[in-house]
Amino acid sequence: MNDKIRIHLADDHQVLIDGMRTLLNTVSNFEVVGFSLDGSTIYDDVLNNETHILVLDISMPKKDGIEVIKEFSKKGYPCKVIILSSYDDLKIIQEVMKLGVSGYLTKQCAGESIVEAINAVANGEDYFCSTVREKIFNSAIKDNTKLNKEKVVVDSILTEREIEIITLIALENSGKEISEKLFISTNTVETHRKNIMKKLKAKGSIALVKFAIKNKLIRQ
Repeated sequence: MNDKIRIHLADDHQVLIDGMRTLLNTVSNFEVVGFSLDGSTIYDDVLNNETHILVLDISMPKKDGIEVIKEFSKKGYPCKVIILSSYDDLKIIQEVMKLGVSGYLTKQCAGESIVEAINAVANGEDYFCSTVREKIFNSAIKDNTKLNKEKVVVDSILTEREIEIITLIALENSGKEISEKLFISTNTVETHRKNIMKKLKAKGSIALVKFAIKNKLIRQ
């Protein structure tokens, strides 16, 4: 029981809360420990029920999702956050990413992706559904055309193994998939990922994608 992932749901629609809670409670290592229908008490709620993962809608009464995340950022994150929203606007996605969320799903893909997303985020990975990844990826490619064409000398920053791993991350491989392809443990993959993030001063997997595109580790 103690090793279950404790989940708090925040959405202004009770029907969605009930459906999501029913779905998530069928997963053996999940436990939905609370829910909120408005944003006013979410911070205290997740502290009180020792939440690991908050699944949060952007559109909330009293205090919207972005205000909640800003509160988390100011006070110190009490848990990891996955956005579950009807909106897939790139500006909103980029804003919440800068504020430190660990995942972003549209409600259209939630049914098939929410379980995978929660497990990934609980395991220390970022998770973005395919619609959101495509928007971020296309934005990164456009941004790259505006960058100075002088290429960073990748070999002087990263080891050969780290280059392999950042390339696989940029190609949307999960930690498990990378471990299988490189015949190393998932713990080793995670250690390499953390080292890469530290070397590049990157704050998330999207920054790694942008680095890979800029330095032509992946081709478009």
